[in-house]
Amino acid sequence: MREATFSLKGSRKRYDYRKMTKDQNGMPLNLANLHSGEEQFRKKALRIIDGDQRLRLHIVVVEDAMDLTDNFRQYDTSDEDLKVVQVLGMRTFNAFGASLKLTLSGYHQNSALILRDVLETVFLLNLFAGDRDRIGRWRHADKKARMKEFSPVEVRKALDARDGFISKRRAEMYELFSELAGHPNMKSAWMMRPEKDGDAVIGPFMEATALEAVISEMGRLAIQVGEQIIAFFPTYWTPGLPSRATFAQHKREWLSTFYPTARQEIP
Repeated sequence: MREATFSLKGSRKRYDYRKMTKDQNGMPLNLANLHSGEEQFRKKALRIIDGDQRLRLHIVVVEDAMDLTDNFRQYDTSDEDLKVVQVLGMRTFNAFGASLKLTLSGYHQNSALILRDVLETVFLLNLFAGDRDRIGRWRHADKKARMKEFSPVEVRKALDARDGFISKRRAEMYELFSELAGHPNMKSAWMMRPEKDGDAVIGPFMEATALEAVISEMGRLAIQVGEQIIAFFPTYWTPGLPSRATFAQHKREWLSTFYPTARQEIP
C-alpha cells in the first residue's frame, strides 16, 4: 500500500459457522488463535516497557490516576453534581483499563481511539473544576442546550478563553486523535503500519515505536485526569489522602522527567 491506494484481496468462499472448528471452550478456533497471538504480543510489550524507565513512569501515573478515580468514587455524597464528577472519573478508569489492554495486545489505533474519549472527558472535568455551576447546567441540559454549551468544540473554546490560550493546542490534540484513530481517513492508516513506510496490516502487531507513542499519550492524559479529580476531593476526607500523596509524588517525578524546565500543569 502506498499513499492513497489500497490493495485488498480476499476469498469469495462462504463459511458455514456451524462447521467452524472450535476450541475446548466452544470459541471458534480462529478467534482462539487470535487471542493467543494477542497474549504473545502482551508479553513482548511488557518486556519493552520493563526495559524503558520512561515508559514505566508513564504506566505508574496511569495506575495512580486510576487509583484516584477508584478512591474518589467511594466518597459517600448526596451532592448530585459531585456524583457527576465521580461517574466521569469512573469513565476514565474504564477507558484507561481498556486502552492499556488494547495497546499491550497490539491494537494501538483502537487504544488511541479510547484515549480521545479520555481527552474529551478531562477537558469537561477541567471546565467543571473552574466553574462548578456548569455541572448542574450540563446535568439538566437537553440535547440542544448541551451541544450549544458543552459540545467538545465549545468546551475547548471555553477553556481557551478562560486560560487566555490562543495557540489552539487543545483543538490540535483532539484533531490529532481524531485523524489518526477516531475517523476513517487516509491518515488513519498510519497507525496500522508496523513500519513508517511499510504496508498496513490486518490484526494486532507489536512494534516499539507504536507502543511508546500510545503509552506516552496515556501517561500525559493520566496526569491531567489526576489533577482534575483531585480538584474535587474534599480536603477533609482522610481516606483520600494516601492516593493523593502517591499521585503528587509520581507527578513531580513525571514532570521533572518529561518537562524539566516547565513544571506547570499540562494544558
